[in-house]
Amino acid sequence: MASLPLSRRTAMGAIGAWGVVAGLAGCGGTSAGGGPGGDDVPKTLRVGLIPNQAPDKIRAQYRPFGDYLQKTLDQPIELFVATDYTGIVEAMASDKLDLAYFGGLTYVQAERRADIVPIVTEIDRENDTPSYHSAIITRADSPIKTVADVKGKRFAFGDINSTSGSLYPRIMLDRAGISSFTDPQRFVYTGGHDATTLAVVNGTVDAGGAEKRIMQRLIDAGTVKADDIRIVEQMLVMGYPWAVRAGLDRGLQNRIVQAFLNIKDAELLKLMRAERYAKVAKEDYEEVRREARRLGLLR
Repeated sequence: MASLPLSRRTAMGAIGAWGVVAGLAGCGGTSAGGGPGGDDVPKTLRVGLIPNQAPDKIRAQYRPFGDYLQKTLDQPIELFVATDYTGIVEAMASDKLDLAYFGGLTYVQAERRADIVPIVTEIDRENDTPSYHSAIITRADSPIKTVADVKGKRFAFGDINSTSGSLYPRIMLDRAGISSFTDPQRFVYTGGHDATTLAVVNGTVDAGGAEKRIMQRLIDAGTVKADDIRIVEQMLVMGYPWAVRAGLDRGLQNRIVQAFLNIKDAELLKLMRAERYAKVAKEDYEEVRREARRLGLLR
């Protein structure tokens, strides 16, 4: 398998017949009646997604959800895939999005700059809880047996603002006595969990931090072999929150929540990596806030 570059270009894109989303960068949505204060009803609901995998995968994964949401809410939907994790934070902070799918870290970053409310997260299909695993992985034949063994080796994070690809791997490394991540010869950023997994398998890096279920998807698809990867350590992470602009009409907010809770289509849930959805609150992300602040990722 060819070695994957440790940087990649991501792209902003629109899905289906919802229109070109590039316009989000230059203007806000048109409100049919409202304004701030919980009574804003946009003519088109602008939905943002973090690029935790290659953008084309994100577009394919969420196109059916966009169709479902448009039909359920009976209004046009624009889907926006940011160029990087920071792009979603910036778009929400600039009032360019109404609903967004964040990682835990990008959510706590965004809440410092925008008035947003977390509403739901997926119940993980692997463990039937709102949590999932961040893992430090290495090749199966690697001499790395513990996290402490990573010291002096070449390690890959995903996006610097990824919860399970950056924050939680840092927590595990820090607990093992590795607390400086500034050496570019030792610590690199691939941009996503899929890229990190491939970089480890290809031997481009000695170890890396990735979301376990995205790694598993690559195994299931035959992109990598399970026998080539070994998990050194893993931690549970609170699920990715969907959050809305607080200024959205309260009734619309409730209908969005119910749209998630009422998803019954098994194939749609599978595409969205969910068993079902559950409500979340700000308090559910306190560990993320505390650790991100301690490790310098909350600015």
